[in-house]
Amino acid sequence: MGKRLWVERNKDGSWDAFSDDGAHIKFGKDRGQFTPGDLMKVALAGCAALSSQFAIEHTLGEGKGAKIVVDGSYDPENDAYTGFDEQVVVDASDAGLSDEDAEKLKERITRHIDKGCTVKHTYVQETPVRMNVTIKH
Repeated sequence: MGKRLWVERNKDGSWDAFSDDGAHIKFGKDRGQFTPGDLMKVALAGCAALSSQFAIEHTLGEGKGAKIVVDGSYDPENDAYTGFDEQVVVDASDAGLSDEDAEKLKERITRHIDKGCTVKHTYVQETPVRMNVTIKH
């Protein structure tokens, strides 16, 4: 089983998400807040960022990373995302890479993300969600 997470409603209508190890994020549907759909995209981008970090730092140096932009195709009729487009952009302009070295880095990044991104692995397969509702009274 993974890390235990939970959400709680705030008086202002927003929500807070927590984890057993102290992580916290505020979300909701108001302006300036991530929606649950946004958090799905953040999870995909974040997973690619963490998965690609070693390959990028190994080539470009410590502290270097990618900018990852994720957009989703939304089907309002079924209230579901039908796919995601992920753009991984690495600024290596000051590294003096040859075309061959840039291509090798691109291949390494792709391999690292394909191998190590749990969120991507989850999204590309059918993932059942089991739900149990408990009413305390």
